[in-house]
Amino acid sequence: MNEKPGFWISLFPLGFLILSLSTAGYLFGSGIAEGPAQILLFSAGAISAGISRIRGISWEKIEDTVLDSLRNVLQPILILLLIGALIGIWIRSGIVPALIVWGLELLKPEIFLPSALILSSVVSLATGSSWSTVGTIGVALIGVGAGLGKPLGMVAGAVVSGAYFGDKLSPFSETTNLASSITGVSLLSHIRNMARTTLPAFGICLLAFGFLGWGGNQGETETATGPVISALKAEFHISWVLLFPPLLTFFLIYFRVSAIPSIFIGVLSGGVCFVLTQTNIYANSLNFQDAASSAFKNLVSAASEGTKVRTGHAVVDGLLSRGGMSSMLSTVWLIISAMFYAGIMEGGGMTQVLAEKVLNWANARGSLFAATVFTCVGTNLFCADQYLAIVVPGKMFKEAYSRKGLDPRNLSRCLEDSGTMTSALVPWNSCGSFMATALGVPTLVYLPYAFLNLLSPLFSLVTGWTGWGLAGKDLESKKE
Repeated sequence: MNEKPGFWISLFPLGFLILSLSTAGYLFGSGIAEGPAQILLFSAGAISAGISRIRGISWEKIEDTVLDSLRNVLQPILILLLIGALIGIWIRSGIVPALIVWGLELLKPEIFLPSALILSSVVSLATGSSWSTVGTIGVALIGVGAGLGKPLGMVAGAVVSGAYFGDKLSPFSETTNLASSITGVSLLSHIRNMARTTLPAFGICLLAFGFLGWGGNQGETETATGPVISALKAEFHISWVLLFPPLLTFFLIYFRVSAIPSIFIGVLSGGVCFVLTQTNIYANSLNFQDAASSAFKNLVSAASEGTKVRTGHAVVDGLLSRGGMSSMLSTVWLIISAMFYAGIMEGGGMTQVLAEKVLNWANARGSLFAATVFTCVGTNLFCADQYLAIVVPGKMFKEAYSRKGLDPRNLSRCLEDSGTMTSALVPWNSCGSFMATALGVPTLVYLPYAFLNLLSPLFSLVTGWTGWGLAGKDLESKKE
């Protein structure tokens, strides 16, 4: 009884997940990714596994598909843990506090939001990584924004928008390379074609943050920065030496050193800066052993449990008491839960049945684009992984775009506009959960201000229905 499952049977686990996640979102709000979403993903996976077993599929086959799914996310899990350690070490060593102080001293309140967008965009373009951008410069920008009195949802929205600008357009980005390879489009053609929708959306985003940035009482905002700077300088020694670890980390990622060793070197160099700038290890040779032991204990604690800052200033303490590998464990749990559900759905043939139903509906250009967008968004919602949101729809729709005579660059752009960009907007998605954890701002709080992420799928829909910005059949990809 291993033939394809019926549509309604295949829809049942997904329907359960949609209904239960919606209920949990109402009951738990922004805390849904801290446990409720994981339990519901496991429950939906268990329902799917039960259906598959009734249909005669062996548990060994089901288990193999789950393990295959988990293998695909081992690298992101390792990166997550290392970024947790990086945040903890960079705060404890004074790197993040130094960036906050310099930002408060240099950035004017009225231009801060567009500046945060641009800075995040530049860093993400150079590194190709939204996670690295958010976990480094993003954490510092949140601190600067809080010191300037800006709503943290707006600041996080600007950071996330900028981080995903580079994640989408950088030739170093994993998602950019993945979308181009899945659709058979050359990397440079894919990037050039994405600029047709991304640059107009970015322009709107920049104007929106410029408008939002002018609000509020500027005099009170500037007055509020003084106590923040004083509290940071009293707790940390601020030195230009502290610029070395961020510059080294960005340099390594820019020159295509793998993310894991790059971030690990960032952790180690941050530890060196802690010893050089934040300890008195050389002050008294008689107490060298005690000082060295204390420094080692501080570094291990910061990397594992994060940093607890007590300056007496509530804003500063709240912003800098974070990080550590342990802070990422709920996100790791979420990723494992999502892969459990997605693997069982795929192994039981239910994902394929649902995909075929969507393809049967998409019989015109506009509806094909809409089906692609909604499938990518749905995959982010219910499989909770941006890589699946590119790979699954990419494989599903590749032949359909070809039959319609549509250049594959249209598909590759649509995958990024919707699959890559909406991953950060779902609280239980690995990306949304990471952004919220790293920035200390719940996903649902920054979601209304992540303008670039919200606008990108809309631009893809407009392209499909109107033909504006549609890539032709001249296929630059064949010339390169």
